[in-house]
Amino acid sequence: MNYTFDYLVFIGRFQPFHLAHMQTIQIALKQSHYVILALGSAQNERNIKNPFTAEERERMILSNFSAEDQKRIKFVAVIDVYNDEKWQKLVKSLVAGITQPDDRIGLIGHFKDDSSYYLKFFSEWEMVELISLQDSMSATPVREAYYRGDVIESAFPAGTREFLHKFKETPVYQQLQHKFLTQDKSNLI
Repeated sequence: MNYTFDYLVFIGRFQPFHLAHMQTIQIALKQSHYVILALGSAQNERNIKNPFTAEERERMILSNFSAEDQKRIKFVAVIDVYNDEKWQKLVKSLVAGITQPDDRIGLIGHFKDDSSYYLKFFSEWEMVELISLQDSMSATPVREAYYRGDVIESAFPAGTREFLHKFKETPVYQQLQHKFLTQDKSNLI
């Protein structure tokens, strides 16, 4: 099959992985041989904004795709670097570790709000801008519902739902839920 790109990069925290994320990857797989998911906030410390480790997110995401598509999805773990220039260099370096210099690399994403400004950092990669997704959503409200004890089934593909139900039984979830229910909610975005 002839693809427009060798690699399309999709940057996100995927905390948790929801239907709009899945739809974006499905679009990317139609346009690119491989998709690189740059998993943001990949440091080991968990918090209510970032409850899942990079490895857990990899498993959660892959559980929603066929074995054939799983082979075409690559991951890079991007730790938080609170300097835009350093963060941009880190992402480019991690992607370069997977790709070859002559590969055609693109960036796929959606300018949903001010938090999407980082998409402009990669001018050397052709932008595949998604204007509107059928199931467009933010992970913040579904994560908040999850801490209140609900899993909004309609927000997630099957693999994510299964992961979230299992994770809910862990002591880690109980600790994070307690923090969520007893702390100020203004820092969750």
